[in-house]
Formats: sequence, C-alpha cells, structure tokens
Amino acid sequence: MEDKTAEEIKRHFDVVAEDLKDEIKLVAEGYSLLNEKVDEFRKENAEEHQEILSAVKFSYAELDHRIVALEEKFADIEKRVSHLETVR
Repeated sequence: MEDKTAEEIKRHFDVVAEDLKDEIKLVAEGYSLLNEKVDEFRKENAEEHQEILSAVKFSYAELDHRIVALEEKFADIEKRVSHLETVR
C-alpha cells in the first residue's frame, strides 16, 4: 500500500511539475514579447523626440532671425527719431 501511495504522490507531483514548467514557459514568452514591445516603444519614442527637438531648433533659429531683424529695424527707427529731434 505504501508503494502505491508513494507512486500516486510521485505521479501527482510529476503532473504538477509539468504544468508549472508549461506555465513558466508561457510567462517567459510573455516577458520576451513584452520586452520586444518596450524596446520598439523606446525606439519610436527616441525618433519622435529627435523630430520634436529638430522642430524646436528650427523654430528657435527662425525666431532668433526675426528678433535680430526687428532689433535692426528698431535701431534704424531710433536713429531716425534722434535725427528728427536734433533737426527741430
């Protein structure tokens, strides 16, 4: 009777162990897939970040150019006003 019980217990644990192995494999596959998705997201995020950074740099350069042009016009207007004030 003890041999039969021991054999049943062994068979039961073998089945449980096999189920656990299958579940561990599923978890590992899910982890691997999730890791790939995270890597792809990071890559896309880095590309989008670079695009945004380029757009900001371009906008900054354009605004800087406009400010310089306005400063030059303002300096010219100041000279004209100063000249008009001295002529009076």
